[in-house]
Amino acid sequence: MADQKNPTPHKKRLPASYYNAITMAGAALAALSLALILFMIALERFGSSHSPYIGIIAFLILPAFLVLGLAIAAFGVLRQQRRRRLGLTSTQTLPTIDFNNPTHFRATVLVGGGFLIFLALTAFGSYQAFEYTESDEFCGTVCHVEMKPEYTAYGVSPHARVGCVKCHIGSGAEWFVKAKISGLYQVYAVLFDKVPRPIETPIKNLRPSRDTCEQCHWPAHFYNEKLVVHDYYGYEEDNTHWKLQLLMKIGGGGEDGPAKGIHWHMNINNTIEYVATDTKRQEIPWVKSTGRDGTTKIFRSVESDYTDEDLTGFESRKMDCIDCHNRPTHHYNPPAKLVNRAMTLEQIPRDLPGIKWLLVELMSKDYETTPEAMTGIEDGVNKHYAEDYPDLAVARADDIAEAITTAQRLFSTNIFPEMKVNWREFPDNIGHLNSPGCFRCHDGLHETEEGEVLSRDCNVCHTIVSQERKSGERLVSLESVEYVHPEDIGGEWRETNCSECHGE
Repeated sequence: MADQKNPTPHKKRLPASYYNAITMAGAALAALSLALILFMIALERFGSSHSPYIGIIAFLILPAFLVLGLAIAAFGVLRQQRRRRLGLTSTQTLPTIDFNNPTHFRATVLVGGGFLIFLALTAFGSYQAFEYTESDEFCGTVCHVEMKPEYTAYGVSPHARVGCVKCHIGSGAEWFVKAKISGLYQVYAVLFDKVPRPIETPIKNLRPSRDTCEQCHWPAHFYNEKLVVHDYYGYEEDNTHWKLQLLMKIGGGGEDGPAKGIHWHMNINNTIEYVATDTKRQEIPWVKSTGRDGTTKIFRSVESDYTDEDLTGFESRKMDCIDCHNRPTHHYNPPAKLVNRAMTLEQIPRDLPGIKWLLVELMSKDYETTPEAMTGIEDGVNKHYAEDYPDLAVARADDIAEAITTAQRLFSTNIFPEMKVNWREFPDNIGHLNSPGCFRCHDGLHETEEGEVLSRDCNVCHTIVSQERKSGERLVSLESVEYVHPEDIGGEWRETNCSECHGE
């Protein structure tokens, strides 16, 4: 009996100060956190699908609990050692639980059951929180309040059904961690109202498009031409209609065919590098092309004053998808383009006198707030027709109201006065009508030392198969129609960038 009451103590493998409730609790928390981290890493590594937000748990939240557990354990050890030095009673044995004791048994069942329920609720809540942090609503409205323009434009874009994280982060934990670390400053900026207006673009730490865009869009298999139809309406009273039909030379290839056309740039058989001297990458004085055989060509703008030494102070960037498709989702269209499209779709009555000119002028004004813009558009349209066309204002009140509603909708999804977001601040590099776009390099001014020039010829990228002029005359040719500017400006359009007039 004596032996049962005083059993021989087991040999302790750790110093006596480690055996206390505080240290054991901290060690348990650290061990649980480590086990969950390893589980998350294995899930990310071997799972059939990958979620970027697994990283927030595995690399941000759980490590914090791991460090906290280790800190608690260390505190327990130091506390025991301090009590021993002061001659105070120190606990060197763990609490004893006797299941034969009804009090111990009930307490164990109550605490253990409560702990299991807590774990179940925590797991469910964590999963729901994880699901929500993956949602587009979370990206657009909760964490990124200042991102209303981007979230609104995203909702009406061709990529509206592609989750934000698919493009901005992609799969795997590495880029998720990079994105969230870089996002810490964004949190600070929002909390202390340091967000720039408008938000600066392009994003310097955006993941390369080969890891995101090219998971769906495969440049190696772009071959065929694409027919693009543009409908335009004039600024005259009768909103004169004219049309262009272009055969875009999409090109591509490289694996199963020759690299050619617009997607020749996409680094399949060659590499294109360039240096931009402004933050928006609109001024490009230096371009380098490297072929598959290693042959290089360097094109310098003859109008640039930058020397090679000067250019070393700027980033040399390898060209990828977003250098041309820089607004694939968050697209802010100019009013003229929006009104042309709406009139083509009959969302704005085409026979309202001067409606094209009127709406473009009202939508292009500088407003302080969106409500002010909504009021300005409505009052401007009503005042114009009431003063200049009083009979029509009464007879066609419904058509005028439809035009107002459509213009307000187009404004609210493309122009955001509070954040100073509009088509001027966010140039679109596809094409060359409202911003330099292709002419950043293909301006006829970039030459090699041997005299080779980056061509400005329109037929390099597209063929005009049909042009319907304002007069009603229609020119058609599969070999390419020679472009005729809708206004008589002589040959000025051949030498002046379109954006110099249309950009404003």
